[in-house]
Amino acid sequence: MLGMDVCEFGGQVLELLWITMCYRGLMSEKEDLPIEDDEDERNLNYNPPAQKSLGEIQELDKDDESLVKYKNTLLGILPVGTDASLQNVQVTRLTLLCDDTPGPITMDLTGDLAALKKKSFTLKEGVQYRTKIHFKVNRDIVPGLKYHQVTSRKGVRVDKESYMVGSYGPRVEEHEYVSPLDEAPKGILSRGCYQIRSRFIDDDKTVHLDWEWNLNISKDWDE
Repeated sequence: MLGMDVCEFGGQVLELLWITMCYRGLMSEKEDLPIEDDEDERNLNYNPPAQKSLGEIQELDKDDESLVKYKNTLLGILPVGTDASLQNVQVTRLTLLCDDTPGPITMDLTGDLAALKKKSFTLKEGVQYRTKIHFKVNRDIVPGLKYHQVTSRKGVRVDKESYMVGSYGPRVEEHEYVSPLDEAPKGILSRGCYQIRSRFIDDDKTVHLDWEWNLNISKDWDE
């Protein structure tokens, strides 16, 4: 029979899976949640247990071979010797996925973020696209990751979006998130440069990355 520590570990994993399923269920009904309504997601009749770090979970019954295999199956291959100075969550790049684009539209988020404010990425008006985000979780389980985006034009806010990304644990490989399908503005009045502020945040209100970039809506790809 498994001891109490094993039960606690199983509870931690089940709670994480339950949170992820609930968030995804909520967001399937409202994909474009306004940022100020984000607190509605927290109104679940749910009190989470005290969270254990991955180190604590790994130490539970570490001499039990069957339990170690069970934990490896649930958590995957965990990073070894992660630099303690690294952020737990690192957002590495954002890509606009569009079948019609003549080339990749990708921004590197590991370098000088200030330089992105001077660069403009182009979408042809009216095209359908998705936003793809690559990120790493280095040490501990991170609950309720979200991607917020506020779009302005000439100093006036014109759009805002908030996507639930989910809850993730650390692993060697990067995680990926792909947003629901979106459509670029179209029409002569919609063409021009838009300023976008993006934020990657979690359920504990920890901001993992906050950056600004520009999106140009044009009549054709080569403009």
